[in-house]
Amino acid sequence: MKQYLDLCRKVLTEGKKKDDRTHTGTISYFGYQMRFDLEEGFPLLTTKKVHLKSIIHELLWFISGSTNIKYLVDNNVRIWNEWPFEIYKKSDEYKNETIEEFAEKIKNDDEFAKKWGNLGPVYGKQWRNFEGVDQLSKLINEIKTNPNSRRLIISAWNPKEVDQMALPPCHAFMQFYVNDNELSCQLYQRSADIFLGVPFNIASYALFTMMIAQVCDLKPKYFVHTLGDAHIYSNHLEQINTQLERTPRPLPKMLINKDVKSIFDFKYEDFELVDYNPYPPIKGKVAV
Repeated sequence: MKQYLDLCRKVLTEGKKKDDRTHTGTISYFGYQMRFDLEEGFPLLTTKKVHLKSIIHELLWFISGSTNIKYLVDNNVRIWNEWPFEIYKKSDEYKNETIEEFAEKIKNDDEFAKKWGNLGPVYGKQWRNFEGVDQLSKLINEIKTNPNSRRLIISAWNPKEVDQMALPPCHAFMQFYVNDNELSCQLYQRSADIFLGVPFNIASYALFTMMIAQVCDLKPKYFVHTLGDAHIYSNHLEQINTQLERTPRPLPKMLINKDVKSIFDFKYEDFELVDYNPYPPIKGKVAV
């Protein structure tokens, strides 16, 4: 994907060194926008293999309103494990377990999962119960009944509850737009980890746009990705440069079960990615 590689080059050439909350260190650039035409293919990175299973399960988890990692762990998705594990490590109950042992406890012990698997009022809570408002249900209804509205918005940033979250929302605010029977989405992401996070975010919100378009009888058109603090962590520079040496390959296609008519009825099996031919995966450590 040229848009993603252009972002990498921009940050490497014009970004500035900046310290961060994790003390890893970054090269940071403020204010950047990418646009993806969903008619041209599904925007899943090809310069490294991206774990689509994690993206789909995380999105379904958001939609369900859940904020406990047990659903993800049960489906062998590990992308959220670090944050509750760090909280658990600071407790009196911590017995020097590894993060893998922690995940096994989440999977096999419901009481442990209930106590230590919760992330606080993160994305799913805000999407489905923002101070009593089910933003997602309201959005779907508004798109169907008032598509010309300029208020087709979901916010994950709740100032009242942000301090209770294990990780405040990075992808914080989205606006939908209907024109010519086509649905587009713009996401504002306050903090963008370019190597690990952004490829997930692009694919996740592109898929979310496609799902909403389907249940609203519209065609998906654009996903517009606006980044605030766009950064490359200092321990991801080699990985980014490896991708810049690779020539992007054609985008895959995402097939969605057309029988699904409600945003709340989608299951993992309703999605099929075809013609995905990426380069091998590239590992990198998440900054917590």
